[in-house]
Amino acid sequence: MTALSSRATRVVSALSATAVATSIVLAAPATADTTETRIHDVQGTGRISPMVGESVTVPGIVTATRDFGSARGFWLQDPEPDGDPRTSEGIFVYTGEQSPDVTAGDELSVTGEVTEYRPESQDSAYQSTTQLTGAEWTVSSTGNELPEAVEITADTVPDTFAPPEGNLDELELQPDKYALDFWESTEGQRAVIGDARLVSPSTQYNELYVTTKPGENPSARGGAVYGGYDRANTGLLKIESLIPFDERPFPTANVGDTLTGTTAGPIEYDSYGGYTLMATELGEVADNGLEREVTAKQSRADLSVATYNVENLSGVDDQAKFDDLAGGVVENLRSPDIVTLEEIQDNNGADGNGDGVVAADETLDRFVDAIAAAGGPRYEWRQIDPEESADGGQPGGNIRVGFLYNPDRVSFVDRAGGDATTPVEVEKSRSGAAHLSVSPGRIDPQNEAWADSRKPLVGEFTFRGRTVFVVANHFASKGGDEPTHGRFQPPARSSEEQRVKQAQVVRGFVDELQAAQPDANVVVAGDLNDFQFSETLGTLTEGGALSALIDTLPVDQQYSYVYEGNSQVLDHILVSDSLRRVDYDVVHINAEFADQASDHDPQIVRFRPSASTRTDWPTN
Repeated sequence: MTALSSRATRVVSALSATAVATSIVLAAPATADTTETRIHDVQGTGRISPMVGESVTVPGIVTATRDFGSARGFWLQDPEPDGDPRTSEGIFVYTGEQSPDVTAGDELSVTGEVTEYRPESQDSAYQSTTQLTGAEWTVSSTGNELPEAVEITADTVPDTFAPPEGNLDELELQPDKYALDFWESTEGQRAVIGDARLVSPSTQYNELYVTTKPGENPSARGGAVYGGYDRANTGLLKIESLIPFDERPFPTANVGDTLTGTTAGPIEYDSYGGYTLMATELGEVADNGLEREVTAKQSRADLSVATYNVENLSGVDDQAKFDDLAGGVVENLRSPDIVTLEEIQDNNGADGNGDGVVAADETLDRFVDAIAAAGGPRYEWRQIDPEESADGGQPGGNIRVGFLYNPDRVSFVDRAGGDATTPVEVEKSRSGAAHLSVSPGRIDPQNEAWADSRKPLVGEFTFRGRTVFVVANHFASKGGDEPTHGRFQPPARSSEEQRVKQAQVVRGFVDELQAAQPDANVVVAGDLNDFQFSETLGTLTEGGALSALIDTLPVDQQYSYVYEGNSQVLDHILVSDSLRRVDYDVVHINAEFADQASDHDPQIVRFRPSASTRTDWPTN
């Protein structure tokens, strides 16, 4: 068996489980009344075959085989198209765990049951794949020329992503109008692209994403910026390989590289990333020389605050991960005064699920040591241990947010009493300065908004006699949302409801700070798991209490994460208007690279705190 990624294994296993479960009913051998038809008749003019459940016999030429995993089979294409752009001339013939004894170029007559495979379940929001199961075939000739491939150029795919609303399964295809309809109309057929820019790094699951529309929302560094729910990048196309990896190792690539030459193969729908070209011919990657960014130097009179999602860093990770992350802090972020960290796990990480370990002192001490070894300052850290298994994330990891700070530059105001369940309160001194009841402290940690999610942590810092409040956040993930490329349009974003509630809680706390002291210096930072145009960010910024700094950048620089080929924003720094001389930067060192210390890019803001902020509250 050829090499297969772990993710691909999960995908094909899921397909196999569904297909096998239905094969008792649907994979019956051909009956005497089976009639020959054509592939385009099976595919029909919509997403669901008009012949589901029927036994059919179709002629065609084998264009590709999948000889690995538990969803093996081959693609069959009719060399005599019907001329209707809505009907695909290709189809996948599923053979389960058995490799099909066919070769590209074989001319076959295939008899099988028409089924629709939908990832996860028939009720899921994913699109389905029309296929033949329980198939039998005869070979009439070999070595035939492959049917003509659909050539994909910059003008081929429509600019509108999908019909405006409804269940796409119920609609007739309009491939000249909608991108999703176009790809569905080519399901199972051969497609071919020429030179194409990569808009994602090669992934650990052996995937590439290219854009077939080089002028569509390009980022400053070669990606494709996702700028709105109604601004999907219709030129995106995922590419996987059917070529055995021992014959052709899957390429390693970064954003902005070029996939040169010819890439060709059948089109398949994948729940991870949507429509995919399964390459039987794969171009070469031309390195575009993408380099990791280094942020600007800061003045000693400025305070710098960074945010960094360190992707499930735990005390049992290899030293190389600590060193890579530390290098980013020291070399690329230039050792910020304060760093809010997301995805800090406990001392034994996911290895200790349910073992009662929630402390992260070893994790943080190792990180501090690695930063010092890389030439950075000897940071100190503050955090609050969560209750076991209460904050979501990787099971057993007991994920949380925390602070690093350089004690040579800033002071942390410690006030005892903060724990996993005690809420921090805003207090006001006789002179009118706002302060925290506990520091560090969690914001309303028992509010239902934080169910199975990380609780925000606020800390009180002093810099040159001025108080600065920093809130570290890691909002609920997008898990459970319908896919953008799914059958329901527009897709439901069910996870957003919790993030909006979380934003309301954090915004309420900021309002309390500013009510107590209107010129309070406030920084809200972290992985908010939502876009700059989302209701989540709108809740935080409404009325100008906070400004989202991502909006201050040119549109082609507004991203911190790359997902399914989209350069998008999940991480944010928001600030109050009391800050002066604000200088903000997203430092691209991870998300665009195949070799990455984290899947997120860090951000940094440099500023002068308000001079009128008072620090007359006693510390303890």
